Amino acid sequence: MRIDRLISSLGVAAIMSIAAFAACADETCNSPYMSGLIKGQEDFVHVWTLGVPGVGDGSDKLVTIDANPSSKTYGKVIDKISVGGRGEAHHMGFTDDRKYLWAGGLDDSKIYVFDVGTLPAHPKLVRTIDDLAPKTGYAGPHTFYALPGRMLIGNLSNSADKGGVTGMAVYNNKGDFVAKYAMPTSVIKHIKGDGYGYDIAVNPAKNALLTSSFTGWNNYMRDLGEVVKDPEAMKHFGNTMVMWNLKTMQPEKILAVPGAPLEIRWALPEGQNWAITATALTSKLWLIKRDADGDWQAQDVATIGDPAKIPLPVDISISADAKGLWVNTFMDGTTHYFDLSDPEHPRQTYTKHTGRQVNMVSQSWDGRRVYVTSSLLSKWDKTGKDNEQFLRAFHWDGHELNLAFEVDFTKEQLGRPHHMKFTANAQRMASLSDASVP
Repeated sequence: MRIDRLISSLGVAAIMSIAAFAACADETCNSPYMSGLIKGQEDFVHVWTLGVPGVGDGSDKLVTIDANPSSKTYGKVIDKISVGGRGEAHHMGFTDDRKYLWAGGLDDSKIYVFDVGTLPAHPKLVRTIDDLAPKTGYAGPHTFYALPGRMLIGNLSNSADKGGVTGMAVYNNKGDFVAKYAMPTSVIKHIKGDGYGYDIAVNPAKNALLTSSFTGWNNYMRDLGEVVKDPEAMKHFGNTMVMWNLKTMQPEKILAVPGAPLEIRWALPEGQNWAITATALTSKLWLIKRDADGDWQAQDVATIGDPAKIPLPVDISISADAKGLWVNTFMDGTTHYFDLSDPEHPRQTYTKHTGRQVNMVSQSWDGRRVYVTSSLLSKWDKTGKDNEQFLRAFHWDGHELNLAFEVDFTKEQLGRPHHMKFTANAQRMASLSDASVP
């Protein structure tokens, strides 16, 4: 299957406008093919949550929190949907119409489809997909990235040896398998692919699909302390990113980016041609940008914290104008802000200790609200008093993060909160999507 057949009907002008439209979004990490971006106040935050034995029902679940300050239940859990087991809940993504959330388990490779469009305050589990491994040989679905009528899924592992060599899978929005694409292990332009996968990010205007790399089941489902002390295990982390031709879904260049490059964020405002990522093991920001000859290059452009202390950068969130970047470091519980006005020379201008352990960071379209969750992986989270499990919402005035509300997931008997997505009530979506950012 060629991806260009999916998007050919859009035309070049439409693709360009979609790319520009997506530029002003974390809403900034959503696919450029996704409609209904929320430019105003989000109503709800949905949190994909890992089940913990003995905590509540012990099951993975989708937790919905009221995020609208004008609501009587602001900052409170208003719904939760358990999926009946623990499969290492991790990431999720909207379909292109924003009506459904696909959420995956890194351990059992199941994919759950939630209807969040009909009644966002009370999502419904409408489908469970359990044929990823049988259809593809891949395991550990991580990134769910909307294409027109399709879902592109980036995976972390495989079902044969549970290592890091893996690939991407395509399903249609009904949940039917369509195609698979192996991560390259051959030499392309003088660099050998390691076959590892993690995140996916598309820039339609440049016909570019960029992927990053992490590690396989054998590592991410093992205690972090054991992994770090095992020299052999530490050899099995990704050190590459791959630039793909979006239309043909063929890898065109492998970029050397040592240290497990994780989340990818494109800067899509007019005139920009770069993406940024953070490497977990080397604590660096890397810029992926075309050189004077139009060839994609990767460059180490900044250091995050003290690499000697292994702060472990785990998530990033780019601002709407691509002039700022939030970075969470798990081990020291710190949220950092980098000025990206000059993307080749990012400058850290703000830090705040936001928890004993912090993982995901998501900001609103207007950049005025920043949300932080705590859990990384069930086997990697801290223990004892450091095992805080929360969602914290902050107001950002450009100078300071001020706590708006928090939900203690352990106290609420919910589990370990990981990935977040925003929704708004249906009657507000049209006005929000058309609103200008103040």
